[in-house]
Amino acid sequence: MNLRTAALAGFVLLAAQAAHAQPAPTPAPMASAAATPPMGWNSWDSFGLTITEEQFRANVAVLVKQLKPFGYNTAVIDEGWFFFNPEDRPHPEKLHYAIDANGRYVPVPARFPSVGNPPVETVKTVTGGSATATPELAATIQSTNFKALADWVHAQGLKFGIHIVRGIPRASVERNLPIANSSFRAEDAADTGDRCPWDPTNWGVKDTPAGQAWYDSLTRQYAGWGVDYLKVDCISSHPYKVDEIRMIRRAIDKVGRPIVLSLSPGPTPIEKADEVATLANLWRISNDFWDLWTKADTGNDYPQPLRGQFEKTAAWAKYARPGNWPDADMLPLGHIGPVPGEGRPRETRFTPDEQQTLMTLWSMARSPLILGANLTQLDRPTLELVTNRDVLAVDQLATRSGQVLNQGPIVAWTADLPASFPGGYTTALALFNIGDQLITISTSFEAYGLEAVPYHARDAWAQRDMGKKSSVENLSIEPHASVLWLLKK
Repeated sequence: MNLRTAALAGFVLLAAQAAHAQPAPTPAPMASAAATPPMGWNSWDSFGLTITEEQFRANVAVLVKQLKPFGYNTAVIDEGWFFFNPEDRPHPEKLHYAIDANGRYVPVPARFPSVGNPPVETVKTVTGGSATATPELAATIQSTNFKALADWVHAQGLKFGIHIVRGIPRASVERNLPIANSSFRAEDAADTGDRCPWDPTNWGVKDTPAGQAWYDSLTRQYAGWGVDYLKVDCISSHPYKVDEIRMIRRAIDKVGRPIVLSLSPGPTPIEKADEVATLANLWRISNDFWDLWTKADTGNDYPQPLRGQFEKTAAWAKYARPGNWPDADMLPLGHIGPVPGEGRPRETRFTPDEQQTLMTLWSMARSPLILGANLTQLDRPTLELVTNRDVLAVDQLATRSGQVLNQGPIVAWTADLPASFPGGYTTALALFNIGDQLITISTSFEAYGLEAVPYHARDAWAQRDMGKKSSVENLSIEPHASVLWLLKK
């Protein structure tokens, strides 16, 4: 398949200008909390609700030794750390929660031994409130915390993160527990007419002084533990809950700790882009992303496939800037298990070409790079894939990027690179074959909105300098594959 410059140049130039148009700057405190797209590891893809401290520490050890030198510096414990029995999540009535005397979730000692084993309080009801006489939800009230584990993570030179679901625990509302540092109780803050449609643990929180007091108490708790990265779920879609996002933003600003605020799930409404950019550092742009190429592989809209991320990343690219990083979701690469957040234990279902396309698209879109693999089983090909310094530098250093062509099976992106970019390269050009047949591309650089001049070119994936190129000539790309060139005059 051959593409000719004349028919495309005008269209592509306009597309490039639109893709690179930038919104207003991010507030300085938020920009400093996430000056570049976060890089790290999250437990969800491989461990689901079941992560233990032993497993977490084992993955962090690999993160430190093999990935930290390349910029991966954040370790996140995802959902379920407050469940005694995460295996019963499909039967919510059987769940047993760990909460403190102020109704906040705390880690379970049996799963996280470093939290200690403090005396258990036997609070079941609170007089003077309307809590049920016999709570229906099982909860152990204790004073555990993640501080010791966070301190250990920090000692490795990493940042520590946790996942929560928006709202206030139903178990705390049943007991009408007091909200820390306030005169309010759980019932004052809870909106029992609002529930996450897919999570049974919490009620929504009212946009009132009591609701703000609740989120203030949570954020003080997390800051005291040493949390650097807070992923809040059921808040940016399914539905979009801007009142609660605002309360969390205010609470973070009050504690003065530079906590990165990450919102999920997606798709965050793009018409809310300017609004959410004033409140959060990261927000998911799609439904949960997993290791499938197309929706035809699933038969429904869940999970989000890689083929569908081209449209999502193109729409959101112009909102990526220091402090704000539209999030294409975690990277389901390598070994996924023993208890994946979706499906059975497996090696990633992506082909090697699709894995490279995933890393290329995320990097060109300047998405966060959060690995989901079980790092204790990290193989050499996956390690080499996620530690290519040229590709990572595009993700971390590019100043503007966007899709400049989407025609048939060919998608093209360009990114502007700063003067500090290694090797003095000024532009990144990524070409993708999203079709199912081999294609051959012959174009001038002008077809992608670039100057029609010769460039010194480097193949980022092959780690090979290609000398001077006056055009893209007879470039063959396999189905679902991609190339990434770095260019300079």
